[in-house]
Amino acid sequence: MRKVLIANRGEIARRIISTCHKLGIETVAIYSDADQDLPFVKEATNAVRIGGNQVVQSYLKADDIIQLAIEHQVSDIHPGYGLLSENADFARKVEAAGIRWIGPNANVIEQMGDKIQARQTMKSAGVPVVPGSEEGLTSLEEALQFASLIGYPVMLKASAGGGGIGMVCCEDEQALSQSFENVKKRAQSYFKNDLVFIEKYIPNARHIEVQIFGDAEGNIVHLFERNCSIQRRHQKVIEESPSPNFPQEERVKLLQAAVDAAKAVRYTNAGTVEFIVDAENHFYFLEMNTRLQVEHPVTEAITGFDLVEWQLQVAEGKTLPVKDQTAIKCTGHAIEYRIYAEDPERFLPSPGKLQVLKFPRKGNCRIDSGYVEGNAVSPFYDPLIAKLIVFGETREQALANSETAIKGIDIQGVKSNLLLFDRLLQDVMFQSGVYHTSSLTEWLANHKGDKIYGGN
Repeated sequence: MRKVLIANRGEIARRIISTCHKLGIETVAIYSDADQDLPFVKEATNAVRIGGNQVVQSYLKADDIIQLAIEHQVSDIHPGYGLLSENADFARKVEAAGIRWIGPNANVIEQMGDKIQARQTMKSAGVPVVPGSEEGLTSLEEALQFASLIGYPVMLKASAGGGGIGMVCCEDEQALSQSFENVKKRAQSYFKNDLVFIEKYIPNARHIEVQIFGDAEGNIVHLFERNCSIQRRHQKVIEESPSPNFPQEERVKLLQAAVDAAKAVRYTNAGTVEFIVDAENHFYFLEMNTRLQVEHPVTEAITGFDLVEWQLQVAEGKTLPVKDQTAIKCTGHAIEYRIYAEDPERFLPSPGKLQVLKFPRKGNCRIDSGYVEGNAVSPFYDPLIAKLIVFGETREQALANSETAIKGIDIQGVKSNLLLFDRLLQDVMFQSGVYHTSSLTEWLANHKGDKIYGGN
């Protein structure tokens, strides 16, 4: 019998377990001491302790995870997102142990994890890339020289970076000089690789990504795009699909570019090709995420497909459930809101016990949460409480349904960003769909001192 070990925790672990059980597949959950009372531990067919509270003591113990997988005779390992999901060495070790890896092969993970190499690959494939350095910059002098050639402002980035870590916008030579060594140190600390590069900064840009899927026979399809431009500190807060105020002619080109990018590396399983889109709707390759995205439910809502089910089938060697691109339709509009336990003053995690956690009844909304009432949001991990995914036949309807759904959520015991969403839904900027990656930061600055966060 097929048995899947989930090398992850919380919300995404529950999500994977749900599809596995729907398909009659047994599951093995691993959990840290801090997570022992969470729902995913109870919902898995089997659950086993992996270690202490810190991720380095538990969810990042690659060799221990593989050993547990062998002991429990699992057929597959699903890495979810974050943690070890884009660790090429872990993927290789999993396959070397005779266990299926639910994701692209390790070589693709490695190739796309190196942002400089990824840029070079995409450029060769004819996918537009942001003007920037083609090689890593080893010294400040080299960085200053290159920045002067393309002109300020520039983005200084870690080649092995991700999640907004090791990424700084430099307005001038002084800012670049002040940031260079710090970014290299952060890159070394987080990614064990201090190589950095520079890209031209594109003002008022939108962050639009494309969900792609490939199988071992070379079939590759897209499942449309998601607009992820409501961000704070390079972290996504709201995602929606389809992207508002994006001309259909440019959308078609963007979707094809994503498919071309996937074909260039012979991509298999689920992945996301991310683009920066400027004010004139010109798009440029940003990066490829070689895993399932946090915001994948938005795509599921508009297509009707279960992406985890697709992952399981492709990993088993089967072809894509739908290989004909014309058979994949985008219906309606979906928006996802990431509900965090956050301190309103410092925008830092606000851990604590969820004394009250109530969500609206299902209808036009879906809740993906790693918690139930009475659980504690741990200080050791990402403070995501839940994802609220709202659907409507039109964007206007999705916005109206969002207001109703958010008002139906009750969270007590920790601070949360629920009220922020409520306020954004009343604002012309978000209502219009005309926004970019700096819009939320600007909005927060304009509303400084206002009560925009809820909870206690």
